[in-house]
Amino acid sequence: MDNPRNQILSVSQLNRSVRHLIETELQPMWVEGEISNFARPASGHWYLTLKDRHAQVRCAMFRGANSKVGFAPANGQQVVVRCRAGLYEGRGEFQLVIEQMEEAGRGALQRQFEQLKQQLADEGLFAAEHKRPLPDTITRVAVITSATGAAIHDILSVLARRDPRIEVLIYPTAVQGDSAPAAIIKAIETANWHGAADLIIVGRGGGSLEDLWAFNSEPLARAIYASPLPVISAVGHESDFTIADFVADLRAPTPSAAAELVSADSAELAAYVIALERALTQAISRKISGQKVVATHLRQRLRHPAERLQQQAQRLDQLEQQLLRGQQRAVAGARQRLAHLEQRLQRSDPAVRLQMLRQRLTEQRQRLGRAVQQQLKQSRNELHRQQQLLDAVSPLKVLERGYAVVIGANGAVRDSSAVKSGEPLEVRLHRGTLNVRVE
Repeated sequence: MDNPRNQILSVSQLNRSVRHLIETELQPMWVEGEISNFARPASGHWYLTLKDRHAQVRCAMFRGANSKVGFAPANGQQVVVRCRAGLYEGRGEFQLVIEQMEEAGRGALQRQFEQLKQQLADEGLFAAEHKRPLPDTITRVAVITSATGAAIHDILSVLARRDPRIEVLIYPTAVQGDSAPAAIIKAIETANWHGAADLIIVGRGGGSLEDLWAFNSEPLARAIYASPLPVISAVGHESDFTIADFVADLRAPTPSAAAELVSADSAELAAYVIALERALTQAISRKISGQKVVATHLRQRLRHPAERLQQQAQRLDQLEQQLLRGQQRAVAGARQRLAHLEQRLQRSDPAVRLQMLRQRLTEQRQRLGRAVQQQLKQSRNELHRQQQLLDAVSPLKVLERGYAVVIGANGAVRDSSAVKSGEPLEVRLHRGTLNVRVE
C-alpha cells in the first residue's frame, strides 16, 4: 500500500480542489434572500450576506456586474440574484459570486413576463402576418373592461364626441386579480359567440406591473390570438406594455386612443365632405371651361367653302411651281451628266489618245534635251574648275618662273647629301632638259 503521507494536501491545494469541485458541479442559479452586512469598498466591488430565517451565505458582486444594477441595494432589502457557487480560497469560505441582481417581487414578475414573451414570440403569436386589419366600416364595438373603471368612461366619452352613431356593447369583467384572466377570456368568447360587434376592445386604466398582471396571462394571450373578431389591446398608459398588447391585432396606448382608432371625428367628416364638394365643383368648372375652349377652337377651324377653295387653288399653284422647278433641275442635271460623258468619250478615243501620247513624247524629249544640255554645261564648268585647280598646283608653273627640277636615280633630289660625286643627274627646265654630272 502507498504511504498515506503521500496523499497529504496543503491547505491551498485543498481549497483549490474544493473550489474546482463546487464550480464544476453546481450550475448558475437564482437565489432569493435578504441583504445584510452590505459593504461597498473603494475598489467598487460589493460584498454582502444573503439570509433567510434559517441560514445565510456570503456573496460577492464585482464591479463589472454591479454597474448594471438599476437600484441601490441596502441592508434589509429582499432581492433575487443570479449567481454561481464558489469558494474564496484565501479563507476557505463558501460564497456566491453574483452576476445579476433584481428586487424581489417585481423582478420575478418581470422575469416571468420576459420568458412568456419570448415563448409566444417563438411560436409566432406576435407575427405581423397574423395581424388582422380593422374593418373599413365600424358601427358596433364590443368593450371588455371593468364596468366601474375609468377606461369605460373614457371610451364612451370619446365615441360620443367623435361618432355618436357607433353602438357600444359592454362586457363587464374583472381586470385585476387572480380571477381576471379567466373572466376576460370568457368575455372574449361571449362577444365572438354573439357576433354582433365589428371588433373587440380589451383594456383597463393604468397601474403597476402587479395591477396589469392579468393581461400577461398565457391563456388570455392564446384566447386573443384565436378570436375570430379583431382585438384592440388598450391596457394602461402609453409606457405600459403587456403580453396582450403584443398578441392583439392592434395596440392602443390608452383606452381613449382605442376609441379614437375605431371612430371618425364628425367634425372631420363634415370638413371632408365640404372639401369633396368644393373639389367636385372645381372639377366641373374646369371641365366646362375646357369644353368651351374646344368649341371655340372648332369654330375657328370651321371655314367657308370658298375660302377653302382659294387655299386649295393657291396650294395647286405652289405645287405647279415646285414641279416646274423640279423638272428644270432634272434637265440641267441630265445635261451636265451628258457633257461629262462626252468628255470621257473623247478622252477614250484612240486618235485623241495617240495625239495626247505624241504630245507627251515631244514634251519628254524636250525635257530630256534640256536636261542633257544642263548636265553638259555643269560638267564643263566642273572640268574648267578642276583644270584651274590643277594648274595652280602644277610644277610646270614653277618652272615658268625660272626654277628647275633635279632628277637623280631615285627621283627628285631634295638634299645634296643624297647624291654622290660623279653621279649623272637630269635638270628639267621650263623648256627642255640638261644632263649634268656631280663633281
